[in-house]
Amino acid sequence: MKITLIAIGKTDDAYIIEGIGKYLNRLKHYIKFEIKIIPDLKKTKNLSQDEQKAKEAELFFKHINSTDEVIVLDERGVELSSMHFADLLNKKMIGSVPNLVFLIGGPYGFDNSIYQRAHYKLSLSRMTFSHQMIRLFFAEQVYRAFTILKGEPYHHE
Repeated sequence: MKITLIAIGKTDDAYIIEGIGKYLNRLKHYIKFEIKIIPDLKKTKNLSQDEQKAKEAELFFKHINSTDEVIVLDERGVELSSMHFADLLNKKMIGSVPNLVFLIGGPYGFDNSIYQRAHYKLSLSRMTFSHQMIRLFFAEQVYRAFTILKGEPYHHE
């Protein structure tokens, strides 16, 4: 299985880039993990929130294949413990999901077409975080999940 994280907008802060790089390097030992960045939309001042979400959805769909299983990271999604997230990833691997795609939306969330395409809505927290921070938190949680599955001492219950 391959895990792909697709996010809107680049990451500017060096400490976040460094942290993400740390977990991407660690994840190489467990799974194929890729981050795809969709550039921020330009000239959005004259767009409504719905129009902006629709344009972002078009960009997301360019990176999603028909065979991909899609999970949106959304504050209104299901919250899982790290143990349950590890179990979710394990079930996807056992179920022979070829590519598990996680999406981080733009500032206004997702267009309805993305929610309709998604198989699952997952929340990392009910709190709102910057889209840059979520990338780091998510990479760490994927790494944590694989250490749980391998019985390694990174996670403590």
